Amino acid sequence: MNKTTWNPNVKVRLIGEGLFNLLFWMYFPFLTVYFGKGLGLQTAGLIMALPPLISIVGSLTGGSFADALGRRPVMLIGTFLQMTMFILFAVSSSPWINYVAFIGINIGAAFYRPASSAMIADTVPKDELRQVYATFMTVNNIGAVLGPIIGAVFFFQHRQLLLWTCAIVLFLYFITIYFIVSETLPVRSKQKDVTTPLKYAFQSKWSGYRLILKDRIFLLYVIAGTCSLFPVMQLDLYLPVYVIDNVPKQPLVPHLLDSFQLTSQSIFGYLVSFNGLLFVILILPVTNRLKNWSERRLFVVSTLLAGGGTFLVGWNNNIWFLFGCTLIFTLGEIMRTPVTQSFIGHYAPEEARGQYLAADSLQNTLGKTLAPLAIYASGWIAPLGIFTIILLFAIIGACLYLQLFRLYSPT
Repeated sequence: MNKTTWNPNVKVRLIGEGLFNLLFWMYFPFLTVYFGKGLGLQTAGLIMALPPLISIVGSLTGGSFADALGRRPVMLIGTFLQMTMFILFAVSSSPWINYVAFIGINIGAAFYRPASSAMIADTVPKDELRQVYATFMTVNNIGAVLGPIIGAVFFFQHRQLLLWTCAIVLFLYFITIYFIVSETLPVRSKQKDVTTPLKYAFQSKWSGYRLILKDRIFLLYVIAGTCSLFPVMQLDLYLPVYVIDNVPKQPLVPHLLDSFQLTSQSIFGYLVSFNGLLFVILILPVTNRLKNWSERRLFVVSTLLAGGGTFLVGWNNNIWFLFGCTLIFTLGEIMRTPVTQSFIGHYAPEEARGQYLAADSLQNTLGKTLAPLAIYASGWIAPLGIFTIILLFAIIGACLYLQLFRLYSPT
């Protein structure tokens, strides 16, 4: 499918979402630091655990209404809600009001996302879906690489300007959706009773979670995954707090008097960008290189690399040492990504695969809910102690994976 022949809906979304994703990565990695300074690290650690849980509700609601009312109205509502919350964030000086705005942004994004994905499936031929999704992923990764470097300056020095820019981009995107994007919901899918699909969505999600409790192996898999994700998610949670508070200003190239000096904020921005760049460059080569590794080996090694790389961050403040740590834990993250998808594919019974896939998302939700506890604990535990806790989560995750594959041997 040539890009010049793409459906206008897809083109509009690619440009709009790509631009907004760039802006997203200019503010999101620094929010933990912002709330930590305004509300205290312990309070910030607790409140950052709430958005993932609220996003589940927003996603289920958005998906249900997208099937009942249509993709376009749900995308408009989600975009408008995000725009409104960014305006609130920009005009408010209260951390608590800004936290409410952040929650609203998360709800709007979660509400928007299922309708957006469904619109791609509605308009793109099945044999071209991978190409289109890959293009969207590439554009998003570009934002993840460039956004943190730019945001390290704008978020701390020109935050209101950045937030107003996000609001304006969303307003323009809202207008574009309204006038250009057309509805793609198949006629046969329209339903008059919107409460029925919503109720079904929650029942389906809950039945998926109940399924875990009845399957000892899968329960072990989810708990192990939750522990292994704990270190990975610190990149957006504890690491910005640590780097900005503990890493001093230093030159990018040591021993050169005229070397470009980086502040702690800029250093963290470079680390996040380096993480995104590694993902773009290495995901395919690493996956191909390790295609003959067993799932057991991949799960264990990836978990230990992610935990070990994060743990090493606390031992030296040199920027190039931190780049090396980022390389280590990013390799663990990259190794983990494809194997999680393949495990469910062959483990789940064919007649219950949908339920298992729904239940599989629980480890990501639990990981995002537990990960902010590192920020909470940092209020009374020294950084090296926090990094030790992060490493312990990784070790526990690796041990649980070893136990998992003692009970289950994939064929």
